[in-house]
Amino acid sequence: MHIAIAGNIGSGKTTLTKMLAQRYGWTPRFEPVDNNPYLDDFYRDMNRWAFNLQIYFLNKRFKEVVEIANSTETIIQDRTIFEDARIFAPNLHDQGFMSDRDFQNYSDLFDLMMSLVKLPQLMIYIRSSIPTLVKHIEKRGRTFEKSIRIDYLTGLQERYENWIKNYKGELIIIDGDNISFEDTPEDFRKVTDMIDASLYGLFPMGKGNK
Repeated sequence: MHIAIAGNIGSGKTTLTKMLAQRYGWTPRFEPVDNNPYLDDFYRDMNRWAFNLQIYFLNKRFKEVVEIANSTETIIQDRTIFEDARIFAPNLHDQGFMSDRDFQNYSDLFDLMMSLVKLPQLMIYIRSSIPTLVKHIEKRGRTFEKSIRIDYLTGLQERYENWIKNYKGELIIIDGDNISFEDTPEDFRKVTDMIDASLYGLFPMGKGNK
């Protein structure tokens, strides 16, 4: 089974991925951030490195999709290939960081991959406002994220909302402004109750069920 968590930068995807993996015994797949050879360069010079970064993510994410499809485990994924192609790459193109030629090349490659990609059994979207995102980004203190601009986050946010509005698969939306799943056990229970209802019906499952 494939479970995916979507959301803007700083929405809490990685935290929730870890918590749900522990709660249900699922295998987590995290976004390739720490060992990403382009990320630091990208945030210093988006015009120069936008295309390289997006191709890197697309390659890594497609490899993950293939591995997940061939796995017998229940896997929970931190960010999806759809977010790369429907949100991040178009946002970079619209803001002038990716040329028309590069964006078309990227889009053609993604469209080719889509013939082999299926939607996850459940998509969990964390919807958070820009102030909440900024607070989370500042709290975790990643050096390369200090130069993220508000207009960049806002552009991503608008694309996320349009994408979720038209999403065709099984979907849960979590209010990231008002549900503090990391700090409040009752709020985390709200999240797991929604997941149990979506995956298993009305009755919550015990720890370790898949």
